Amino acid sequence: MAKSLQEQLLGAGLVDKKKAKKIKAEKLQHKQKVKNGKADNADQEKRQADLILQKQQKAEKDRQLNLERQQELEWKAVQGQIRQMIIQNRIVKEDGDIAYHFTDDKKVKKLYISNQMHKDLSDGRLAIVLLDGEYEIIPEPVANKISERDTSYILVCNNRHEESEEDDPYADFKIPDDLMW
Repeated sequence: MAKSLQEQLLGAGLVDKKKAKKIKAEKLQHKQKVKNGKADNADQEKRQADLILQKQQKAEKDRQLNLERQQELEWKAVQGQIRQMIIQNRIVKEDGDIAYHFTDDKKVKKLYISNQMHKDLSDGRLAIVLLDGEYEIIPEPVANKISERDTSYILVCNNRHEESEEDDPYADFKIPDDLMW
């Protein structure tokens, strides 16, 4: 027959007889209190406090998840608005023989467009945006609205009102009209 834990501890010499009797007496007193209804409610209160703490932590975690979901939905809504603005306001690219060079992700790209579109892009009346891997040309006011929401779509949007610096060393030199790069 297997020995109880108390007997095993006594046999191993980890607990002396006096301490074993004291533990046994405390255990008996606790059983009597539980039987009479005078038991110490510390364990129950501790369990209830743990449950309340767990509920609060779960509520906070749920609140954080809901906030993340809400931010993701808002981001998707903004992306949809930008996409709709580009599709509704894009200008048909007139195939031309003039190449307009611009940068996309540190690479120089070029579009062949008409002379008028080239002039409008240079003057800032038009802008180039990236949508689904395609380059679209849109009016400058629409590009400004898009850049307020997300600047990653705008590739080229020249400023109409160039601020000239007083200390500009090249202010005396004019740029030729026929210069293409």
